[in-house]
Amino acid sequence: MTENGRGFGVVFDMDGVLVDSNPYHKKSLKRFARKHGYDLTEKELRSRIYGRQNKEWIPELFERDMDARQIEEYGIEKESLFQKIYRKDVKPLPGLIQFLDILRQEKIPRAIATSAPRMNVDFVFSNTEIGNYFGLVLDESHIKRGKPDPEAYLKASDLLGFDPGECVVFEDSLSGVESARTAGCRVIAVGTTHEEHEFGKIDLYIRDFTNLTLEDISRLFI
Repeated sequence: MTENGRGFGVVFDMDGVLVDSNPYHKKSLKRFARKHGYDLTEKELRSRIYGRQNKEWIPELFERDMDARQIEEYGIEKESLFQKIYRKDVKPLPGLIQFLDILRQEKIPRAIATSAPRMNVDFVFSNTEIGNYFGLVLDESHIKRGKPDPEAYLKASDLLGFDPGECVVFEDSLSGVESARTAGCRVIAVGTTHEEHEFGKIDLYIRDFTNLTLEDISRLFI
């Protein structure tokens, strides 16, 4: 329960949270960039791309203005490469399905808020059982301003019927954590992409969902 005695909502990012997909995004991003004459460093990937929408980082990579059609074509090219690389290995993060079972059994409202395009959401859902646990999914098409802007988590909280301060967000990227903090949510950082000390102010740090309990979540609102 939150301080006002109401329940709480739970919002998940997708890449690096529900599935450990970022190593495969990294491979596909590097291949995509090299094909077009760019060599992305690890620092550039973390600071300029991870957690951001395609419509933001693609024009920055090419260092020129693009119309929506051009961005979409490059985005499809990159995501098709990602799916080809990742298809045989896609699976939920350890402990995730058991945790989602608990949330469903306890009727705790939950949502996904991701910077990923819908084609990647559908890809994850078609290769795992994750989609069975979510009726509310915000993808890139629903968000005008990508993370670290708080729009994604403000909108997800509202659609769940909670104030942001009554929601806990699971995030793996620095921009995602900033987005959730700015929105006013509690934040649990998932350590698939960054170490704990890199995140700054968070409420809890986990490696995966193994052994995570509702009591762990409830304590964040005390």
